[in-house]
Amino acid sequence: MKYEGMIYRPPSEADSLILQVAVGCSYNRCTFCHSFREKTFRVKSFEEIREDIDEASAYGPIRRVFLADGDALVMTQPELVRVLGYLREKIRGLERVGVYANAVDILKKEPAELEELRSLGLGILYLGLESGNPEVLRRIRKNATAEQMVRAGKRVKASGILLSITVLLGIGGVELSHEHARDTGRVLSEMDPDFVGALSLIVVPGTPIDEDLQSGRLVLPSPFGLIQELGIMIAHTDVTRCFFASNHASNYLPLRIRMPEEKGRALDLIREVLERKDPELLRPEFMRAL
Repeated sequence: MKYEGMIYRPPSEADSLILQVAVGCSYNRCTFCHSFREKTFRVKSFEEIREDIDEASAYGPIRRVFLADGDALVMTQPELVRVLGYLREKIRGLERVGVYANAVDILKKEPAELEELRSLGLGILYLGLESGNPEVLRRIRKNATAEQMVRAGKRVKASGILLSITVLLGIGGVELSHEHARDTGRVLSEMDPDFVGALSLIVVPGTPIDEDLQSGRLVLPSPFGLIQELGIMIAHTDVTRCFFASNHASNYLPLRIRMPEEKGRALDLIREVLERKDPELLRPEFMRAL
């Protein structure tokens, strides 16, 4: 397999074959993201992709494939159809293909196009919401509004593709902490995703958001402030059927809950942690990571 630069994938794709169909991120201007800053974006040729698929096909059954890098859905419909079709032809045992995408790329796909991709094996789409608050989205320079995020999420759900949303605790700083958590819960409710992953912001030196932190424009919530955000977010999230996790290594309080069934239990636990304010209840700082 030929990879260019560092490769990133969702935690749930740990056992997947990572197939790099594009290099970098077509947008690459979110203030908090460091992942693709050293890469010049390009979509790989089908010939490059085919060579990797042919190589992978020599190994036993492969259940899942993840299409890297940052937003492979930016590929044209014919390009994606060709790649998915070749994967189905060559990879034994393939059950699901996953991909990162942003709201703009999703909305460029007609509903029928997303349904076609689903029929060819695209089974899950990972969308970085980060926040449902308009001012936070403006500050972190996301390339979509909350309203666009909702429309994109609903379009994915209507196609039958699983929708996994990522949100970032702390991204609004102390100033917008409550509004960020509340509005993110509201937007999640409108999207009604299948999965939500809550991560905590870890500022990477050299990113634009690091400049905000160093200048004092951004003040990060305390560990218990982040947990309070998590509680507000969950309290304002009303979904049909969703697996909600805050067990990423960046988080101080790992949670894995089914919503809505376990929403009350999670809020009770958060309330207890906030009342006790015992650092022993939190993941140690040295164990936190991106």
